[in-house]
Amino acid sequence: RPRRRVNPGFQGQLKLYEAMGCAVDTSSVLYKRYRLEMLSERFSDPQDLPREVFAVDPTTLCQTPNTEVLYRCRKCRRALFRSSSILSHTEGIGPTAFAHKRMTDSARLCGHGQEKCTSYFTEPVQWMEPALLGVMEGQLLCPKCTSKLGSFSWRGMQCSCGRWVTPAFQIHKSRVDEVRTLPVGNFQTAKT
Repeated sequence: RPRRRVNPGFQGQLKLYEAMGCAVDTSSVLYKRYRLEMLSERFSDPQDLPREVFAVDPTTLCQTPNTEVLYRCRKCRRALFRSSSILSHTEGIGPTAFAHKRMTDSARLCGHGQEKCTSYFTEPVQWMEPALLGVMEGQLLCPKCTSKLGSFSWRGMQCSCGRWVTPAFQIHKSRVDEVRTLPVGNFQTAKT
């Protein structure tokens, strides 16, 4: 019948399934972003979040050699998240996306539309749980030294590149150090 149409939500799920290679891959960035978007729409007050939403805290993992990049608090060096928790997004159009805000002429001149992301957007990690429960937005503080790392909003926020990310768990790149482990002989060394 010409009036019958497929539900747009179902079409979106089919596209996601196809993008994941026709298999449900719960470790996929696409799947993680979809799951968080569905949670943000369903919960107007995120009081009881499912445990599987939270990525494992890197401090609770056993210390086996891992090729993943680890991100630590720049102030106290506490492990915060791994590279697998970063949810990438396509870059926005830069400063022109902030047209609703008053920009000075100098800001327009130095922008050149090539602004890069100054933050990581991650999936929620277990150490964030106390800050996330019962509130729609707030600050993300280091669980060890309580220095400000970033902020979160279930409604979303704009990245420095201009892209709107929903929901947003934003960690500023200037507040964390990237730690890569490099194999050297029979032991591991950390490179920062």
